[in-house]
Amino acid sequence: MSSRLRHHTTLSMRGGQLVGRRDFLRQVSALGLATGTVNWTDVLSASADELRSRGMACILLWMQGGPSQFETFSPLTGHQNGGETKAIGTNVAGIQIAEHMPHCAKVMEQLAIIRSMTSKEGNHQRATYFLHHGYLPLGGVQFPNLGANVAQQIGDATAELPSYVRIGNRLANAGGGGFLGVQYDPLVLRNATRPPENTKLLTSEGRYKRRLRLLDSMENSFAQHAGADIVADHRQLLRQASDMILSPQMEAFDISRESQSAHDDYGPGNFAAGCLMARRLVEQGVTFVEVVSNGWDTHQDNFERTATLAGQVDQPMAALVSDLQSRGMLEKTLVVWLGEFGRTPRINPRAGRDHFPKAFNAVVAGGGVRGGQVVGSTNAAGTQVVDRPVTVEDLFRTIYHTLSIDADHENDSRIGRPIKLVDGGVIVEELLS
Repeated sequence: MSSRLRHHTTLSMRGGQLVGRRDFLRQVSALGLATGTVNWTDVLSASADELRSRGMACILLWMQGGPSQFETFSPLTGHQNGGETKAIGTNVAGIQIAEHMPHCAKVMEQLAIIRSMTSKEGNHQRATYFLHHGYLPLGGVQFPNLGANVAQQIGDATAELPSYVRIGNRLANAGGGGFLGVQYDPLVLRNATRPPENTKLLTSEGRYKRRLRLLDSMENSFAQHAGADIVADHRQLLRQASDMILSPQMEAFDISRESQSAHDDYGPGNFAAGCLMARRLVEQGVTFVEVVSNGWDTHQDNFERTATLAGQVDQPMAALVSDLQSRGMLEKTLVVWLGEFGRTPRINPRAGRDHFPKAFNAVVAGGGVRGGQVVGSTNAAGTQVVDRPVTVEDLFRTIYHTLSIDADHENDSRIGRPIKLVDGGVIVEELLS
């Protein structure tokens, strides 16, 4: 039996009452004994379908370069390491964040700040990989990343839009489908103000479909000789692309259809446009959307640069959370703000902060997470975690849990090695409602 079926989280609704997976299996087993027929393939399929029918989704707001925790969600007050950054109050008594995040301060009741994230990876490439996969790079194994695993577990394989979309510049080491296959790679959009590239038909739909049939027949010969795997991957991508560009749901990529007031709420800039598009995509059933903000590697002029960067992120992030809430979507959409590590408490001679994985921040909202709280803390100097350390594996396990995904589910690599979605870690129970 799949470990996923043994997980205790909610499986379905029946008659207005929640039905757990264990109860579901017990009922199915009893029925099977009574009739003499239990088809476990159907049971497993039903479990997967029930998970997908819940419509859960995740939006990852990725701060590439490593955002300074002190200039965002963990200002240091009363210590020289805090530098010139001031703290401001939020709409939750007792919680302060940096002055550069005034819009997030107004939705603090929806946000949970983890101030005790900790890792050992201070290299951009390795840390980006780690914070996207939950695993460190391992020769010979192409791990699927978080977005791919979420798409595979709860994405709708029959949907016309891709289950996984990344908005912003391509990220080295952020990965994709890995050994799960190219169908779980992200669709990458460089600019949210324009539709995906090469998605406009240059001929009639009928002629386009005839060309697809011709291509399919040409590939048959190659597949029969030596290129079966290559052809299979190509056909998978082609089918997904064709379904997408012929779908009326392509309108989800057109943020010009939003009202001017919506654009004003999210603010100007590419990141704001990406957050607005993320909401539109999730609304249309996309399971995982990543929106990338670049430039957070502030080895010099940290205070001036982070003020600018936070200004680009603060309003869109707050607007996204508020928008999801007002539309009744926040409970089923987990929003995660994260970078590959934090910055050093010590300010260097160039008025910058260097890489610091020992203690940094993550922020989560929605998806059943209890907002208006801070989890964990560092000492007064910000140099080490003194309360409730949260590892990358802990965070990943918690993300999967909130999405009703079994983190111990195993997929086989291409050489048949079973690999869990997360190896180790514990759920951060404080975050759960």
